[in-house]
Amino acid sequence: MFDRIAGFFQRLGDGRSGEGALTAEDARVAAAALMYHVMDADGERREEERRKLVQAIAGTYGLEGSELAAVLAAGEAADSDAVDLYAFTRVILRDLDEAARLEFIELMWEVVYADGILHELEDNTVWRVAELIGVSNRDRVLLRRKVARSRGVALPSGSGETDD
Repeated sequence: MFDRIAGFFQRLGDGRSGEGALTAEDARVAAAALMYHVMDADGERREEERRKLVQAIAGTYGLEGSELAAVLAAGEAADSDAVDLYAFTRVILRDLDEAARLEFIELMWEVVYADGILHELEDNTVWRVAELIGVSNRDRVLLRRKVARSRGVALPSGSGETDD
């Protein structure tokens, strides 16, 4: 799984804008911003979710130290300044093919389930991102099931899904 996520981030590219500044046009920043957004959707920033986000960015890009901190800070600031998700999803849609977009949604579910809890606002955020980047409802739900099962988390009650 980690190798697939690493490949996903490597396909994102650099996207730096003038004089080394990190912007939301940098796909790494856009991806980090969306992950921060889903992590914060329920109003609680849990350490497990943050660790998963940092691990994903650091491990897949081979970032550490000040470079990692810069990408994370730029992603967090971009999310904080954003009025909607479009600026970030536009970059993801522009830079990733269909398979990579599916991997991105799976990664978002990994961040969501890092704490073992699915909040309806996190679910809604992943749904909105998936819709904006062209991932079907069916694929989004299948990826949610896959990640939930891999983490041993029960599927949401009332969702019509079962743990077969």
